[in-house]
Amino acid sequence: MSEAATKKLQLHWKMLIGFLAGLALGLVAHYVSGADAGWVKWLTTYVTQPAGTLFLRLIFMLVIPLLFSALIIGVAEMGDVRSLGRVGWKTLGYTVVASGIAVVLGLLLVNWLKPGSGVDPAAAQAMLAQGADRAKDIVSGMGTQPKGLDLLLGIVPDNVVKAAADNTILAVMFFALMLGIGLVLTRTEATETLLRGIEGLFQISMTLIGLVIRLAPYAVFCFMFNLAALFGWDLLRSLGAYVGVVVLALAIHMFVVYSLMLKFLGGWSPRKFFRGVQEAMVMAFSTASSNATLPVALRVAEDELHLPRKVSRFVLTVGATANQNGTALFEGVTVLFLAQFFGVELTLAQQATVMFVCILGGIGTAGVPAGSLPVVALICGMVGVPPEGIGLILGVDRFLDMCRTTLNVTGDLMLATVVSKGEEEPKAA
Repeated sequence: MSEAATKKLQLHWKMLIGFLAGLALGLVAHYVSGADAGWVKWLTTYVTQPAGTLFLRLIFMLVIPLLFSALIIGVAEMGDVRSLGRVGWKTLGYTVVASGIAVVLGLLLVNWLKPGSGVDPAAAQAMLAQGADRAKDIVSGMGTQPKGLDLLLGIVPDNVVKAAADNTILAVMFFALMLGIGLVLTRTEATETLLRGIEGLFQISMTLIGLVIRLAPYAVFCFMFNLAALFGWDLLRSLGAYVGVVVLALAIHMFVVYSLMLKFLGGWSPRKFFRGVQEAMVMAFSTASSNATLPVALRVAEDELHLPRKVSRFVLTVGATANQNGTALFEGVTVLFLAQFFGVELTLAQQATVMFVCILGGIGTAGVPAGSLPVVALICGMVGVPPEGIGLILGVDRFLDMCRTTLNVTGDLMLATVVSKGEEEPKAA
């Protein structure tokens, strides 16, 4: 009886209720008392912000062991290197195609609608001043970001423990990939025992994350209350054209481009797909983190989409960091928006450079909240746009981060669905 009662309201509905309640109460607090009211500051500083941060930390604490074990198992379950190579090349090819389309779509819309030309100068100066300190921190951190050949070399860790401690996800994934290939090539009693141990780590990680995910509706409430109580709709109104272009581009890419890829490359009904992934979409929108949404995406791929585990585990763990269409699109739109705002004319060659770097940036950007801002600052510096201009969009970045993360996670699941076509279903245990 009690079990049936708990199943009545699924997790994504609980998260949606938390989202709407947090948004509504936050807006009431903002417009009744104002963001500077003592009780609003106290509540956001000492209650809702720490509660949301604690939830994300609990998830991130378990993400490295989950990524590590899921990728190794996904590779090992391929059975042979040929199968791994086929899935790997399909994943890479579709990732580059989807990211390329996303960036081109964003650049076309921003060139056509020119959102940077309509920003009120007085409001812009106020936003630049408000975000000056944080923008300075992000720009100063550009120097520590690896570039070019160093970025490529950084994928191969000289110390995997240090890479895990520094949260260098790509390096950890490379080590897991190599270990998985080693397990495929070395079939002995000892390696079978090791693989069973790694499977145990994966199961433990999923169990613990399952416990943490139960807190998601409350964390979502806290995130939305903070956003609405501190900013209201004012910032969205001030940067309405920019926000509108980003959201429009994300929506077209999700519901048009993804639907076409699902239909013609995967043989899937887009309606069936979007109905199946709604829980992962709500989680992604709420947390603004691809990594935090990974456990939900893995479960959705198996339970709702019924994809082969060997494919879904491989594609989703790699995709959480390497297949970020929404991030690539956002970076391209933001750079051109700032160029328009500062009156910097970008040639076709410079826009092509922006497109290329955004595709690469979408592959290497950390799947955490605001992970793309240092990349935006870096690209701005490359094409002569003042990097400090990111202070203009810091206030709306949280909302846009939620939107682009939803596209990223949906894109990972779309990719897993398309890559699964033609791959054998795993044998029943």
